[in-house]
Amino acid sequence: MANNLIARGLKRCSTRRFLLWIAPWAALLAFGLYSAGLCLVEGLNQTNMDNRFAFGLWIFLDLTVIALGAGAFFTGFLLYILKVDELRAVINSAVVIGLVCYSGAVAVLMVDVGQPLRAWFTFWYPNVHSMLTEVTFCITCYLTVLFIEYLPIVLKNRKLREIPTFLVFEFELHKLIYVLAGVGTFLSFFHQGSLGGLYGVLRGRPFAFREGLAVWPSTFFLFIISAAAVGPSFVLLTTWLVEKISRKPLVRPAVLELLGRISGLLLAVYVLAKTVDTLVWINRTSPESGFPAAQYYSWRPFGTWILFAEIVLFGLVPALIMLTPRLRAHTGWLVSAAAMACCGVALNRFVQTIQTLALPTLSFDKFLSYYPSWQEVGTFLAVVAYGALVYSFSFRYFQLFPEERERYQI
Repeated sequence: MANNLIARGLKRCSTRRFLLWIAPWAALLAFGLYSAGLCLVEGLNQTNMDNRFAFGLWIFLDLTVIALGAGAFFTGFLLYILKVDELRAVINSAVVIGLVCYSGAVAVLMVDVGQPLRAWFTFWYPNVHSMLTEVTFCITCYLTVLFIEYLPIVLKNRKLREIPTFLVFEFELHKLIYVLAGVGTFLSFFHQGSLGGLYGVLRGRPFAFREGLAVWPSTFFLFIISAAAVGPSFVLLTTWLVEKISRKPLVRPAVLELLGRISGLLLAVYVLAKTVDTLVWINRTSPESGFPAAQYYSWRPFGTWILFAEIVLFGLVPALIMLTPRLRAHTGWLVSAAAMACCGVALNRFVQTIQTLALPTLSFDKFLSYYPSWQEVGTFLAVVAYGALVYSFSFRYFQLFPEERERYQI
């Protein structure tokens, strides 16, 4: 019966093998839910965060998965607004990735609030002067958009298509897809920027503080560009992983190359902007705050190596690989560059979150060390397991890659 739910023309593994695949993910999810439950019942004393180190593993990884999930809005923008039709081959997968990343991030934030029953205060008593208020509203609205975009994928299941009402509903939803793509792009651009702008306005943290362009600090724009750059790389990397695990070609190599070229172009723009921003901060912003920039890299384990790794190793190098046609045509180089780009955005979010709070800002302050508790690790592992399960079920029962059936008929 379960196999009857699989789309026609697609071959999937047996139900037994599928259950063996999802069993460890289900166990990991159960462990993560137990960890989150401890934090909700016992309180945030289960974590290693405190009043001075209020941002820890959850916020760092939340910022990372939200950046990686940017492939959903940017791929939709390129496909439906700029008419890059080649991306139709991966748009369904990008929507699932975005849904997993954003819903997982929101779930972890519910735990991070410490008092989830008061989470609704953000909407009822908004602080109109806080960037986090704008982030909360935009993420919530965009998550709603992603759920709506996910519905047509679900309704294409061959059993659900036998229900006339669902068939008509799916047809009507497709009429809204261009509007949803535009709204999703608008919401995503602003909340990605506000997440970066949050750090750029921290005058009490000279390591993160940046001068503004109009009313926005430079980090506002850097977060937008980096998310748009790494989103296609994560879609590329995920598609390649699914092909390896399922042992079947899902898209044409040209589609992966296109994703790599788009990511490479934006990554090059980001590296240039980040370099200019860093030079301005080193030579003007930081000295004017009374702190020589070199001081921030004299504390272990943070050294100038981390700045080099972020800009050159995980920024410039993958950008050059993806912009070189001969290297981009080689799957090994392309996938490696995409993985490096994803590592680069994760390192940037780590620097902005962990390094910013660890460094002393007053003469009597101490350097802070932070190591996440097992409850924090377990809670985030729940998000990883949740993502693997949602994507696995979506891949098995829905048609995420149209070219799988059209070009590789089984």
